[in-house]
Amino acid sequence: MPTVEEVLRTGPVLSEASIFERLRRTPGIEFDPEVGIGALVTDSRWQPALWEIHRGYLDIGLEAGLPVLLQTDTWRAHPLRVARSRFSDRDLNAENARMLRDLRHTEAERGGTVLIGGLVGPLGDGYGGDVAPSAEVAQVEMRAQVEELETAGVDVLIAGTLPNAEEALGISRALAASTLPYIVGVVVRPDGTLLDETPLREFVDRVDNGTKRPPLGYALNCVHPTIAGEALDAEPIGDRAIGLFANASSLSPEELDGRDEIDATAPATFATELITTGKEHGLSILGGCCGTDETHLRAVATLLRR
Repeated sequence: MPTVEEVLRTGPVLSEASIFERLRRTPGIEFDPEVGIGALVTDSRWQPALWEIHRGYLDIGLEAGLPVLLQTDTWRAHPLRVARSRFSDRDLNAENARMLRDLRHTEAERGGTVLIGGLVGPLGDGYGGDVAPSAEVAQVEMRAQVEELETAGVDVLIAGTLPNAEEALGISRALAASTLPYIVGVVVRPDGTLLDETPLREFVDRVDNGTKRPPLGYALNCVHPTIAGEALDAEPIGDRAIGLFANASSLSPEELDGRDEIDATAPATFATELITTGKEHGLSILGGCCGTDETHLRAVATLLRR
């Protein structure tokens, strides 16, 4: 049996499309202002909707014969936010991980490889390049969430949509203190810089050399496939690049931040652009982010299967 690291490195692995964007357009659902969709797992009214979206994405991957990477809805479930929310007495990380483990168990008879990624995000907003905690603060504040996800039985840890190099270094150190493989995902601009203007290659060197155990690889988050391709052309990081969780829109972070209307590339075009960028840069994990849904993911799976 291949290890988790071998599956993720070899690929192709299909990750999910957007969860948040679909749920925020579901009538009646209200997100907690602190932890967002991370608390829906505790609500008997809305947990089924969360389950069904994950199950739909899992179905697409299994039907295509692809390894699937599910990710917990814990991007905002770090200690500071949980403590400020009305869920301070709940272990939201464990509950979200348990739901995905249960989902994997219900589909076990179908075979296939299903991995569960424990997702952590920045202390601020993913587009908040001007909010930059120090590495020391980020490491201390994120350690508890990392421990909760590891204890909850996820297979890999994923830091997603990180805008700042200094904060990302601290979060990487918190992830490196675990026993699990981990992936660090950042938001980039077409010139290959993070939102705080740190060049991608410089950032990768800082994390690889500034942690006691470097990441399995680096992913690009929340950017269109064409932008990700431009960024990796401008700041190539070779085989340290592992994945792309791509937006359906080519708009900039500033144009997308707070936008009510979805701006999305057609599924077939999105899939072609995502897979082209993936092949050109050796990316083994491909999935969607803002603006993507099951139609985008199915188009990606169909092309990968071919």
